[in-house]
Amino acid sequence: MNRTHRRGLLGRIAVAALAAGIALSPLAGRAAEPGFSRDVRFLNAFAAGGTSDLIGRILADQLSKQIGQQVVVENRTGGGGVVAAQELTRSAPDGHTILLASMGILTITPQMQAVPYDVEKDLVPVANIASVYNILVTGQRSPIRRWQDLADMAKDRSRTVTCATVGAGSSQQLSCILFAALTGGQITQIPYRGGAPAILDISTGRVDIMFGNMPEFLGQIRDGGLRAVAYGASEASPLIPDLPVISRDGLPNFVIPSWFGVVVPGRTPDAMVARWNAELNRAMEAPEVQRRFTENGLQRLGGTREDFLRQIAVDRQRWGGIIREHNIRAE
Repeated sequence: MNRTHRRGLLGRIAVAALAAGIALSPLAGRAAEPGFSRDVRFLNAFAAGGTSDLIGRILADQLSKQIGQQVVVENRTGGGGVVAAQELTRSAPDGHTILLASMGILTITPQMQAVPYDVEKDLVPVANIASVYNILVTGQRSPIRRWQDLADMAKDRSRTVTCATVGAGSSQQLSCILFAALTGGQITQIPYRGGAPAILDISTGRVDIMFGNMPEFLGQIRDGGLRAVAYGASEASPLIPDLPVISRDGLPNFVIPSWFGVVVPGRTPDAMVARWNAELNRAMEAPEVQRRFTENGLQRLGGTREDFLRQIAVDRQRWGGIIREHNIRAE
């Protein structure tokens, strides 16, 4: 073979290889995308029957369809979310264990008590999922019909007003503490592991009130077991639009945000974090997820990791100021 023919043959081989490479590059990109080789553990910090559990199971159903593996909810209760968060930090950072983290886990609890992990390094935020309306409820036989009635009762030292909470650093606990501080009253916290057992005691009159997540109360409100009094959120839900909003009805600084987002263990590869962000945002657009969120009074969030990080920073600063101002400690 002469030199000229050999150069031509090599050139044609190079061009063919380049063309094949270009043709195969989309497939190569997909092959390189991190995947899921087994079931995914979806840790939940609160008991079955509560808002966190509801959100987790709605998401798990949809995500299982999307990723081709079962997403299995595991309820790891205790410590206001500390038990579940610690379990996440002990898990392999390979994308097969995720946690539905409450606002309290990421922004409040670490400012109120020592936790066995670094909240900024060991928990990697992926995407915010849902915003939840905070609402004040009481039993049907309770004399509390307006939030002002609760304020008056809390100032009456001849009786004890009890408020159900679901752990240190929860939005429920902060609601009780902040309401008492802003109105000059005294409210005794009664801690529970989840919303469902607390609601039972409120409906039977064993506990006076609860500031909590609206989805947990809807069934009992509709059936007459609980009385909805007012919103601790910044606005009213369209599902119960006529209740007063406390911050617009005489107590302007009483606004209790509440949200739940997904986090993964520290050291999870960036590509896997990005994959989960994409899958979660895709899930939020699914018609079935939208329907179930709307029916339960949940507001869909979603968005980028940066969106979630900004929300965490804002609420961490706000609650840190409130905790220091009112000298709030875990009980």
